[in-house]
Amino acid sequence: MVKYIGTSDLQAHLATYPLPEVIGGMVQYLREDFLRWPQFDKSARVASHSARGVIELMPISDGRWYAFKYVNGHPANTAQGLLTVTAFGVLAEVASGYPRLLSELTLTTALRTAATSVLAAQHMARPNSRSMALIGNGAQADFQAIAFHTQLGITELRLFDVDPAATDKLVRNLRNWPALRLVRARSTAEAVAGADIVTTVTADKRRAVIVHPDMIEAGMHINAVGGDCPGKTELHRGVLEKARVVVEFAPQSRIEGEVQQMPPDFAVTELWEVLAGKATGRRDAHEVTVFDSVGFALEDFSALRYLDDHIDAHQAQQIDLVPALDNPKDLVGLAIPVLPYKEQANA
Repeated sequence: MVKYIGTSDLQAHLATYPLPEVIGGMVQYLREDFLRWPQFDKSARVASHSARGVIELMPISDGRWYAFKYVNGHPANTAQGLLTVTAFGVLAEVASGYPRLLSELTLTTALRTAATSVLAAQHMARPNSRSMALIGNGAQADFQAIAFHTQLGITELRLFDVDPAATDKLVRNLRNWPALRLVRARSTAEAVAGADIVTTVTADKRRAVIVHPDMIEAGMHINAVGGDCPGKTELHRGVLEKARVVVEFAPQSRIEGEVQQMPPDFAVTELWEVLAGKATGRRDAHEVTVFDSVGFALEDFSALRYLDDHIDAHQAQQIDLVPALDNPKDLVGLAIPVLPYKEQANA
């Protein structure tokens, strides 16, 4: 039997352990795994693009455990009442190849993305950062807002989305955090002005320019989350030229991230190097920093480990995904009914 964590199982977990606690827990798992970076067999995700979106597979292994995530990105889905992003994943034992866990990763991806953003900001944003502009107020924005408020001490959110209904939704959902001051802006430029951190998390699958160089102020940290596939960006290349840029996995980021706009020799630092002290995330209070986040398989590996450790087998469901056989060489016995001995004799 294989442990299965569905959406309802994760909801039950979150009913006992609230979002800030779960996000904080994932931050720790992410930190542990990024610090083990050389131990992982890493590759860029495999993507299948279509006119309407993308379907991707994201594999990784540390030699003991193997994990992968199936994930899609279809921005037009919301017009049909469907999610833009859905995902599921598997955690398997390398020694036997047997899957240990099959889990939903749609909700979990939002949690681990917010946790990764916070982990990077802890090392890249100014320590006294209190104001954040949040550009793009869709499904991912709530998690970013809650994560930065509860884990990094952000007390003011400056909100903008081209769809006012998305901002309405975000404002409603953040009422449970009354200490968080919400400011509705009329444009990206108005939202960004004076912010310590700028988070961009838009969904359009196109090369957009949401943040321009003339919006950038000394000391800003930019958490660029929305650009995550070829041809999809959010920052003007001039923003990157004036900033220290940190990515998750450079070979993947150069294909999918903001840095796809830049020449192949454009200097980037990988997040694990910052966490391990091999590179600095910020030199001084005046430096502009960019975390060019596209989402990497190690983050899903960490999230699956967290789910496996925190949702016990007796709380989750068990499914017969892998056959259990008395004789492992007799797989056909599952497909051909075996007659009782007397019936075989009379046949």
